[in-house]
Amino acid sequence: MEKTGKTKPFSNDDDGGDLVETAFLAQGLITARQFFKNGSDTEKVLANRMDKLWNEIDWSWYTKGEDVLYWHWSPKYEWQKNFDVRGYNECLIMYILAAASPTHPVSADVYYKGFLMDGKMATDREFYGIPTEVNHYESNDMAVGPMFWAHYSFLGLDPHQLEDKYVDYWKATQNHALIQHEHCKRNPYGYKGYSAECWGLTSSYSMTGYAGHNPQEDLGVISPTAALSSFPYTPNASMAFLKHMYTDHKNLIGKYGPYDAFSEQSNWYLPRYLAIDQLPIPVMIENHRSGLLWDLFMSAPEIQEGLDKLEMSYRKVPSI
Repeated sequence: MEKTGKTKPFSNDDDGGDLVETAFLAQGLITARQFFKNGSDTEKVLANRMDKLWNEIDWSWYTKGEDVLYWHWSPKYEWQKNFDVRGYNECLIMYILAAASPTHPVSADVYYKGFLMDGKMATDREFYGIPTEVNHYESNDMAVGPMFWAHYSFLGLDPHQLEDKYVDYWKATQNHALIQHEHCKRNPYGYKGYSAECWGLTSSYSMTGYAGHNPQEDLGVISPTAALSSFPYTPNASMAFLKHMYTDHKNLIGKYGPYDAFSEQSNWYLPRYLAIDQLPIPVMIENHRSGLLWDLFMSAPEIQEGLDKLEMSYRKVPSI
């Protein structure tokens, strides 16, 4: 926001509410609320403010009265972007929170008919001999998406034992990482530097600007957040990547860890960080180490009620 209080547009017709980014914020607010709510008086005040922000999000508005959630709304352009969110991507948390809202919830039909597309999101396809579990793209020409799809929704939402009638989300997220690791290990395009120790493709900087790297749209760019944020799914391969970076690529390490992206093939890197790529790294490492963020988020009673509403099985955590 500018000092005037007016919105600073993300793009020409994107100057209003972004429900996906709001969901990522709400996931963090709930996690932090659970941590602070039984603390000091000051911490309790902070937790109450977080709770107020979460409760004031109007998820139901973004259905337009349909069985699906829309990504954008603007007071100036209204629904002009018209992006209904269907099928597997980084947006699972948006649907979970929308169902769990104690103030502005959506029905289970919005999740099953919208996000899951009446089960069409599930698949028995394999890539490199590994089941993908979910269709990452409507077209079968694409195998799996950028690795952040297995990170952003699961910073707080624990994929262990998380299942609905169509999808086992632990298998979907872990297999996503395994497929990416196998892709870089096999290195079908012959890119310099790719190996079992140097792997991971996700949206990041590249030689040509920001790009959504994945096995089918591979520019030869490795994005460290892809492997490092996958520690819960591929601990051995992720640790091998981390050691490889600090042993063989010290020039790609800065004050805050590995830089955002690099390409040995193109002899390219930028000594620069991208916050949305850096954030998942410590969160997912801590989830692998102790499960702290997962336990906090999953302990929220409204999250458990929302998952029950969606008839999802999940690893129950006592309410904190």
